[in-house]
Amino acid sequence: MIELRHIQALQLWHDVSLAIVHDKTHDLTVRQITILLSIYLEPPPHTVRGLAAKLNVTKPVITRALDTMGIMGLVDRRRDESDRRNVIIQKTLAGSLYLEKIGDIIIARAKELPR
Repeated sequence: MIELRHIQALQLWHDVSLAIVHDKTHDLTVRQITILLSIYLEPPPHTVRGLAAKLNVTKPVITRALDTMGIMGLVDRRRDESDRRNVIIQKTLAGSLYLEKIGDIIIARAKELPR
């Protein structure tokens, strides 16, 4: 287990964020990253309603974020066949690869932190 001081944790967050911005593939907001991580790290099913409740925001806020991430190919949406009112959010290969890349960046930058 790694123990970080506050300044190290902030430095890591800064370095990772900067690397993501420099990468120029997808420049997501903190909210979008949080939604994406929720979809990929927590067990499905994921719905607009469920994500809105988790993040304590409105469904339109989630829908706008998913629209952007859908255009980028990071997530996919489909209607729930058992309840057509629900929209199920699904993982994509591109989204998995994007988050794997972020994971690799976090690992690399954490190794560079001064001890």
